Amino acid sequence: MIRSFFVFLHRWIGLAMTGFLVVVALSGSLLAFNTELERVFAPQLFAEPRAGVPPLDLAALAQSAQGIVLDRRVASVLYAEPDQILVSFARPMDPATGKPGEVTGFDQLFLDPWTGKELGRRMRGDISEGLVNLMPFIYKLHWTLVLGPLGAFTLGIVAIAWSIDCFVGFYLTLPNSLGGFFRRWKTAWLVKWRGGAYRVNLDLHRASGLWLWPMLFVFAWSSVLFNMKPVYFWVTERVFDYQSPMALMKDMMARRPNDAPALDWRAAQAIGERLAAELAEQRGFKVVAPLSLGYSPMGGLYSYQIRTDRDVFERSPKGGSTSIFFDGDDGSLVRLHLPTGEHVGNTVESWLYALHMTRVFGRPFQIFVCALGLFVTLLSVTGVYIWWKKRRARKLSTNHSTARSTGEEPRLEADARTRAATGHSR
Repeated sequence: MIRSFFVFLHRWIGLAMTGFLVVVALSGSLLAFNTELERVFAPQLFAEPRAGVPPLDLAALAQSAQGIVLDRRVASVLYAEPDQILVSFARPMDPATGKPGEVTGFDQLFLDPWTGKELGRRMRGDISEGLVNLMPFIYKLHWTLVLGPLGAFTLGIVAIAWSIDCFVGFYLTLPNSLGGFFRRWKTAWLVKWRGGAYRVNLDLHRASGLWLWPMLFVFAWSSVLFNMKPVYFWVTERVFDYQSPMALMKDMMARRPNDAPALDWRAAQAIGERLAAELAEQRGFKVVAPLSLGYSPMGGLYSYQIRTDRDVFERSPKGGSTSIFFDGDDGSLVRLHLPTGEHVGNTVESWLYALHMTRVFGRPFQIFVCALGLFVTLLSVTGVYIWWKKRRARKLSTNHSTARSTGEEPRLEADARTRAATGHSR
């Protein structure tokens, strides 16, 4: 009875998720090589490397960006890649409502790290701008189905269902009884290639799900982190020692807004560097390189991101860097975030980010994640095929039962023999 319930659950969760998983998996296969493909489709956004020439510091780059775009306030500058600086801007205030308004024209500016000159700009994800936005559009498709908050919420529900279904599917591979458990379970890990189409599809579905189970769950649960944060925070806080980003958000909400900090970019960088050196000595970590400098008027805080030996990410720091937050007027320390080494939940979260976004283990892991997207598509397609075959078999069984009760079974059998002899089927 219990197993029948889980079969029912696995079947209908799988069918409901199929279309979403295929889109997310195939787009994710491309995003495993996001930066590499960006260099192909938008090479103008990357500067010509200058061997032996140090790049400009973050303050100089922020000042350069502000000089290029006079009608907006620079929110942050980031060493996105060694040959690319990404600049983001604060949303303009709507005078009618007093709240941040919509960004028009562009929301990303790219600078040459060595000269501070503009490389290009774009409205991230707007495919009407052409190839320069192809990869951001694919990312938008992967994250929100290009449906905005509704799409992100929908994929959050799918991620929760997928996470649950990982355990349901694993349970269904286990033998019904303990007798000869491992001998019987061994067959679930294998594919009988000489079987019929149905058997091969069933074996592929079951075996690939078992072999890839750990990474399938990593990607399912990290998708909850990206698209359904309240659920992720609630679960993580109950399982691990965890410092939720919501704590920083509450700190910022409790502070007064500040549109005109006393510290300019140059002063903020100097304070960030000093705090980084002091905290590194106090907390026992090593500073490797600066990554970004930003300012948020909402809480009147500067953020100074640095790469340290506590970081997980090997490349672009999206979600996995050491961050220092300090007051925009007096430079006093507000919060230090270390991605690993202090709270188990935050260490786990940093690894979820890094694994999902292929920021660790170099090119081999990128290839693996690309292939994993194809395997998820395979799991989805084989699952639908298995359901269709079983549904067809149940329908035929029902027809024969009805035929026996009405005396039409001999005619159905004769029709089946005729179709088999002539090579036709319905």
